[in-house]
Amino acid sequence: MSKQFDVIVIGGGPGGYIAAIRAAQLGFNVACIDEWKNDKGGPAPGGTCTNVGCIPSKALLQSSEHFEHANKHFAEHGITATGVKMDVAKMIARKDTVVKQNNDGILYLFKKNKVSFFHGRGSFVKAAEGGYEIKVAGAAEESLTGKQIIIATGSNARALPGTPFDEELVLSNDGALRVGAVPKKLGLIGSGVIGLEMGSVWRRLGAEVTILEGLPTFLGAVDEQIAKEAKKAFDKQGLKIELGVKVGEIKTGKKGVSIAYTNAKGEAQSLDVDKLIVSIGRVPNTIGLNTEAVGLALDERGAIVVDADCKTNLPGVWAVGDVVRGPMLAHKAEEEGVAVAERIAGQHGHVNFNTVPWVIYTSPEIAWVGRTEQQLKADGVKYKAGSFPFLANGRARALGDTTGMVKMLADAETDEILGVHIVGPQASELIAEAVVAMEFKASSEDIARICHAHPSLSEATKEAALAVDKRTLNF
Repeated sequence: MSKQFDVIVIGGGPGGYIAAIRAAQLGFNVACIDEWKNDKGGPAPGGTCTNVGCIPSKALLQSSEHFEHANKHFAEHGITATGVKMDVAKMIARKDTVVKQNNDGILYLFKKNKVSFFHGRGSFVKAAEGGYEIKVAGAAEESLTGKQIIIATGSNARALPGTPFDEELVLSNDGALRVGAVPKKLGLIGSGVIGLEMGSVWRRLGAEVTILEGLPTFLGAVDEQIAKEAKKAFDKQGLKIELGVKVGEIKTGKKGVSIAYTNAKGEAQSLDVDKLIVSIGRVPNTIGLNTEAVGLALDERGAIVVDADCKTNLPGVWAVGDVVRGPMLAHKAEEEGVAVAERIAGQHGHVNFNTVPWVIYTSPEIAWVGRTEQQLKADGVKYKAGSFPFLANGRARALGDTTGMVKMLADAETDEILGVHIVGPQASELIAEAVVAMEFKASSEDIARICHAHPSLSEATKEAALAVDKRTLNF
């Protein structure tokens, strides 16, 4: 007999588990289905973010940053460290422990909020009276029926045509997080978030890293001034980034991977590496969902079609996160998950795409919210711009990391903040102030008149706000 629920969430990633918990808090009888497995075959909720994305990559970035500091920066602090070595196996084991802690935390939250968890793959069977029948294919097959269905099945790494991932030589984000030894030469195709973060990890540990990017500009979605500053820092670190390339044939063999490509000048080139990470984007994951059984509409990319409220073409069926339109970001999925749960409860869920922050966790970190200067110019918006370098920030000097700047863009007439862009230390944390300010439609003067602790990196944000009106205190 089918088990009855008010809400069934298919997918236990950031969008799914957050939606399930919020729906339960609102008084619904909720089930969450997720098929991720740990190395022992047990449940590992958290989706791509927790298992092979956001969380493990940050663990490796932190470990590799410690290693680089010990080798290159301790001496300037008067610390002598000789014979520093990296135990890659132990680094990977620590990363796995961090992942498991997050998996276990989600299972605990399910239990605490009385969410029924089912380990397996969820798929539609048919529309049923008052809802939908969902099959759970796991250790034992189960049948559930739900009045409201929330799909949060995430996305999968996009492979190059003709070059599938083998996760040994040609790696997706999954394989890139499980490399057992530092490769002598590492190639990356794509200079997006995954490419830059993973390239940074293995460069710090001693790999010779080359990134091949098809676009003629570096980080085209980032404010141009910020992207140029980041590129200078990466060049100085030794990351080799080639722009405007066209990748040709890729061959794998006992010696590694050989990539044929043409450079920006149209000249034929080849690159031989031990391993190749392909990070050219992600595709919505609807594999095995059996959408055709109920007539769920998909677009040309395979994403589930939703309206502004995340409603699909089917009554009582919603979709959130990477499997729908919009940026493929964990925190965007979380916001949609909460909003959908609240809409099901008759409340007014809120998601503002204009204030969704973006972060690249390299060193220097890159973070931004709102529109870039090039977007404002293209849209014909009159604006004011102000920036402030970390080189003139006392806390940055004390940290020994003065790379980068904070840049603020505001409406020329109303002074409302239209965008904030940061490259530099702890940009991922600093951007939150800008998000709050923009959500409440603050002006640059509002930020300039708020007291910021001294010395702090956040003073650079205040200085950028002051610079919008050509003023500066220059702390």
